Amino acid sequence: MRIILGVAAIVAIIFLLFQPYYFGQGFLIIMACFTLLWLLSLKLKDASIVDIFWGTGFVIMAWFYRFSFELTDIRSLIFCILVSIWGLRLSIHLAFRNIGKGEDYRYQAWRKDNGKNWWWISYFRVFLLQGVLLWLISSVFAPAVSSVYSSLGIFDYLGIIFWVIGFMFEAIGDWQLTQFKKNPANKGKVLQTGLWSLTRHPNYFGDSMQWWGYFLFACTTGNYLYIFSPIIMTFLLMEVSGVALLEETLSKTKPEYADYIKRVPAFFPKLF
Repeated sequence: MRIILGVAAIVAIIFLLFQPYYFGQGFLIIMACFTLLWLLSLKLKDASIVDIFWGTGFVIMAWFYRFSFELTDIRSLIFCILVSIWGLRLSIHLAFRNIGKGEDYRYQAWRKDNGKNWWWISYFRVFLLQGVLLWLISSVFAPAVSSVYSSLGIFDYLGIIFWVIGFMFEAIGDWQLTQFKKNPANKGKVLQTGLWSLTRHPNYFGDSMQWWGYFLFACTTGNYLYIFSPIIMTFLLMEVSGVALLEETLSKTKPEYADYIKRVPAFFPKLF
């Protein structure tokens, strides 16, 4: 599956390189942002600041495409507001969660493994990689905002419904987990109430739902080929940086998690 997705991502990148100039401009903007972020990480000795910027990077790209097309319609404005609410909430949430806690354990391990070479390896392994992924995934924003329609269509309304459901799962799920962790009595325990009784990762499921909502906006313009955007994001959430990574850690550190796995699905919520 990873090989197939990797090939699909390469094909998608090649596809974008032959598209109009604004994709190239967007790439340069993102690379500039991540390069500056990398330089800051060297000063702070903390590569995990890249996680905080992830959501904000998408906000930048959404408004960039709208301004590039010189759009003033309500439809593209609504779309950019939806992306902004999602992206800024995610960045703010991660900032409050991570700042002052030191570098994330994943980056600490890579820093230790690479020793004195980490300063330049981190640019390619962390910042350049995430920059390319962000540029690739956010490409769906261009066809989503660019349309002969100035008002919302049926696919747009479906997209908003997907977005609202997804935002509720992600935002409420994050809030419930934050409150759970604040209670010292819950140390070492597993949150199994609220949205966490429906899926073991409501925040990741909600994130994915919002991206399928963004794709539905692109469907209004007939740009169905950009389906690679929500597919890649969902795959990352399920198999790379999200569910799979956490499951491995939680299964080893929390005894209750084995029973939790038996009762609650990993990603898609149980309805009954």
